[in-house]
Amino acid sequence: MTGRLNGKTALITGAARGLGRATAVAFAREGADLALLDVAESLPGVPYPLGSASQLEHTADLCRKEGAAVLVHHTDIRHLDQVQDAVDSAAARFGHLDVLVNNAGIAAPSGKAAHEIEEDEWQLMLDVDLSGAWRLIRCVGGLMARRRTGSIINIASTAGLVGYRHFAGYVAAKHGLVGLTKAAALDYGPHKVRVNALCPGSVRDAPHVEGRMLAEIARSLDVPVDEHEQIFMRDQPMNALVEPEDVAGSALWLASDESRQVTGAVITVDGGFSAR
Repeated sequence: MTGRLNGKTALITGAARGLGRATAVAFAREGADLALLDVAESLPGVPYPLGSASQLEHTADLCRKEGAAVLVHHTDIRHLDQVQDAVDSAAARFGHLDVLVNNAGIAAPSGKAAHEIEEDEWQLMLDVDLSGAWRLIRCVGGLMARRRTGSIINIASTAGLVGYRHFAGYVAAKHGLVGLTKAAALDYGPHKVRVNALCPGSVRDAPHVEGRMLAEIARSLDVPVDEHEQIFMRDQPMNALVEPEDVAGSALWLASDESRQVTGAVITVDGGFSAR
């Protein structure tokens, strides 16, 4: 620990598991206090279990062991009132919010050609993966602008840069998130608030963070789950899947003052996948 985030408070969505947990623990080790948000239950229309309340509490416990003060909030980012309540609670607890990590997202319903997607499936994907991030920015952006400091980190995807067959909703949402990042960076630049996007590639479902996103993408593509890591690795120029800590490390840099002149950037963490 080098204290790169000493004195900072970070709000992280989708914190129950996966990249959210990896990022939360990395931030805690570097001195940040944390507001950890997750829906903490499954959602109708999402064909796999989402992070649970017990998983969110486990993330919180891991962060407390690193010395962080932690606030846990069950929040459905599809609802502005819940988002505002979570932000108000975090601001009241810690006094300020310095970092926002928009990590919450879903990978399915997917696995269909664009014309086969039902309207409710399309709306669900956009509501969580794009509009959810906007709701957090809406509630946090003004607080940061008034303090003239802050870093907003949107977890997009290589799907925000290129297309993927049978993932039209996910691709549209992540492209939209990249666009939101660039526009918000211009909105908040005069107020010294930075907005950047990270675009991970194929991230390994590491057991210690209880990830399952890559496996769900494999199921949507009818890729055998017991072979999916080897199959996805074929497209990786560095012959390795991305680890959750690789993404968390990039988020840590964007959260720290080391990146104080970086805004509007779209940074890939994909082992060279998008360089092709």
